[in-house]
Amino acid sequence: MRFILLCLMLLAGCSSNNIDSFSRPFVGVRYVNSPLGEEKEPDIDPLMRFDAFDCTTFVETVLAGGEVEKLNKIRYKNGEVSFVNRNHFIETDWLKNNSDVVENVSEKFAKTDIRTVVIDKQSWFKTVHGVEVEAQTETVQLKYIPYANIEKISNKEPLIVLFVADNPKIHDKIGTDLAVVHMGFLLPNGRLRHASSKYKQVVDVDFYDYVKQQQSETNIGIILVAIK
Repeated sequence: MRFILLCLMLLAGCSSNNIDSFSRPFVGVRYVNSPLGEEKEPDIDPLMRFDAFDCTTFVETVLAGGEVEKLNKIRYKNGEVSFVNRNHFIETDWLKNNSDVVENVSEKFAKTDIRTVVIDKQSWFKTVHGVEVEAQTETVQLKYIPYANIEKISNKEPLIVLFVADNPKIHDKIGTDLAVVHMGFLLPNGRLRHASSKYKQVVDVDFYDYVKQQQSETNIGIILVAIK
């Protein structure tokens, strides 16, 4: 039954108006860390699949409406498929390179603060993947909503929600600063639909309950992203 529904959704395509209906058949699909790649070294995973997601590939696949060419444009700078060219960092790559598709609208929903993020991509490639890449260190200032400022979010259309952290220990582990640590869809009914590493599948949960569980010294807030 899920396969039939998925086929119908793929034929219909996806837009901000039907994010909910398009993504609904994926609820229950298993969670796998980093399930997509370039189909060649250093990442031999397929360019697209529907049987497994992590939080980012779930959002990207839904945004692309299940079309591989659209997915490649979302996942790779200028749609040029290569490991180095992938939009690895939401902060400096993904949001900027997909500015024609998405927009940070956090300040429309609550009082925001600034998280300054310093992404050392060259160090990250070397530390995590053992790959030598020439890349400039980039600094970006992200507007985000601190958890203390979140009340009722009245969104008439689905939004992408990015969960923001400020944890110095991340740098020591992966060679760079990192702010965005999770993502999913905030639906107008107050549900968060996301690929959960905790539940090992795509799930629907109460957004406000989830927010309460996330608050900590290092988990500091969210970014709300509109789909154009």
